Amino acid sequence: MRSILRAFALLVICAPVWAAGNLAALAGFSERDTATGLREALTQGAGRAVDLLGRQDGFLANPKVKIPLPEVLEKAEPLLRMTGRSKDLDRLVTAMNRAAEAAVPEARSLLGAAVQQMTVEDANKLPTGGDDSVTRYFRQHTETRLTELFLPVVKQHTERLALAGQYNKLAGQASGFGLMKAEDAQIEGYVTRKALDGLYLMIAEEERAIRANPVGAAGSWAKRIFGAIQ
Repeated sequence: MRSILRAFALLVICAPVWAAGNLAALAGFSERDTATGLREALTQGAGRAVDLLGRQDGFLANPKVKIPLPEVLEKAEPLLRMTGRSKDLDRLVTAMNRAAEAAVPEARSLLGAAVQQMTVEDANKLPTGGDDSVTRYFRQHTETRLTELFLPVVKQHTERLALAGQYNKLAGQASGFGLMKAEDAQIEGYVTRKALDGLYLMIAEEERAIRANPVGAAGSWAKRIFGAIQ
């Protein structure tokens, strides 16, 4: 019987584009080789997302993940700009996105570890989990730790601006009255959450790309395995 990882490699990543008759093509590879190819593909998808976001303008110039002003400031933006605070607001948006860009590289090793630590039980759940099942696996196993890693990096960038401190005071009061989410009451928490949302969004896009074109998207071992069934 095929191993869970072998079934996962076929069904999760390749089922949309491979015919059932190609199953026999994997017979020449060991379970270890198949698992290695799978892990390379997953590691590459996560690594690619980190590369795209963890550089200058990775967030700021990408409308899919650009971090906007927090809701409290967004509502007050017209008035603040009328009172000469346009530069402050623009600097805050830039600082938030630069903070996210600086924090994302911290995710690389943790995402890689999540791939290596994938259990048979984890793999067994993923084939029927939808086209973003791997991304959700990453989120489940890395979000808490990544939040801890991102926060100090984000705080280092955002606390340089006086407006960030003013936001924290205003947002703290709003949160106390139930006018905003508690997790957004500190700007570093808001940016960290948005940075993680952006990271997992890009991982999901890379996952879909791997599913659509596993041979073109995969690493060296995966190319050998996936190439055998072409």
